Amino acid sequence: MFSSRVLSSIRPCLAAVLLLVTENAAAQNWPAWRGPGAMGVTSETDLPIKWSPTENVRWKVALPERGNATPIVWGDKVFVTQAEGDQRLLYCLNRTDGSLLWKKGTTGSASEPTHETNPYASSAPVTDGERVVVWFGSAGLFCYDLTGQELWTAALPKVDHEWGYGSSPVLHGDLCFLHFGPGTHNATIAFNKKTGAKVWQVDMPPVHPEKRTDGFAGKKGMIGSWSTPMIIDANGRTELVNALPDRVQALDPATGKELWRCEGLNPLVYSSVMYGEGVIVATGGFGGSSLAVKPGGSGDVTATHRLWHKPRDKQRIGTGVITGGHLYILNTPGTAQCINLTSGEPVWEERLTGPSGRSESWSSMVLAGDRIYVLNQGSDTSVIKASPTFEKIEINGLDDGLTNSSVAVSAGDIFIRTHKHLWCIGSKAAK
Repeated sequence: MFSSRVLSSIRPCLAAVLLLVTENAAAQNWPAWRGPGAMGVTSETDLPIKWSPTENVRWKVALPERGNATPIVWGDKVFVTQAEGDQRLLYCLNRTDGSLLWKKGTTGSASEPTHETNPYASSAPVTDGERVVVWFGSAGLFCYDLTGQELWTAALPKVDHEWGYGSSPVLHGDLCFLHFGPGTHNATIAFNKKTGAKVWQVDMPPVHPEKRTDGFAGKKGMIGSWSTPMIIDANGRTELVNALPDRVQALDPATGKELWRCEGLNPLVYSSVMYGEGVIVATGGFGGSSLAVKPGGSGDVTATHRLWHKPRDKQRIGTGVITGGHLYILNTPGTAQCINLTSGEPVWEERLTGPSGRSESWSSMVLAGDRIYVLNQGSDTSVIKASPTFEKIEINGLDDGLTNSSVAVSAGDIFIRTHKHLWCIGSKAAK
């Protein structure tokens, strides 16, 4: 039997070991859109800095059709969604060599509207290590175990927005959250992640473009949000936060009850919310606005919790990262910005043009230590310093055509999905 004194001395050591194991496990996996915590941040610091089509490539596999979805990684498996003709599929690949382990899915409808630049099956999957959940638009929400066995499905209304869908499901606790829409049917829905049963649904206010008095009047197609919700801890209170037309909103994940809302966003939103250092930042698309707000409020917090607001800002589709009192984001035309987090004032702005000659980007950033990784549409990955002084570390080209996904990282490897291939990039020194 251990004495109480011995146990007291062991407990801190055990706690430290458990913390290390937890951190290492998180570093090994990229379980969701924007990774663990959905902030685009990894604790890994051994990621490669330089690569090419022939340098530091572990493997690449051809994909049958175009796709914008970002892959996720759990253990020895890589998951990515893919359209194949009228099929909407989830691929499970061996992370060691990229070989296909299984693919499962359903039949979709070619009549489901989408934009030519937004192929079907554009949402990233999400996993908790036991199940993988994926959204296939009007075809529904599907859940599989890691061997490909279907566990449940949840029927959904038709997606009828002319630009299609793109939000990804979110897992937290016993629930799976989906921002369904945009279009006629637009809602945030919570499902039991073990059974697929609906727990609650919060419908969004209907869009009335004919009633708008701003530059979006009558432009129904330019009103909507493709943002993926984020779970945050606001001083001990869990909030489900999302960027929606005209506002940022926080719901109680357990009930769907609105906790707070902050007005000032424009009606066209692509980027997910960004959170760090106690501040939420949201930004719009074409003709975009941006704002920063502190979480933890109640009701309309526009006057009390909003830190700054820009009614007109850069056009953004990708999502940025927050670190060291600054927001870093890549604007759609390809200019990277460093912005003071609490004031919203720009610190620097630089165009990132890679070997492809392109700079335009739909992709979101990943922060690893003091380095930021971000793709452009020419399949070039810029590596820049997360610093109030601009520093370009490297720009790596793959010469693989159009790319609208974002990088995923796991155990020293970088996964890049282009319209042609899924690549695994890894420095040989990292293994």
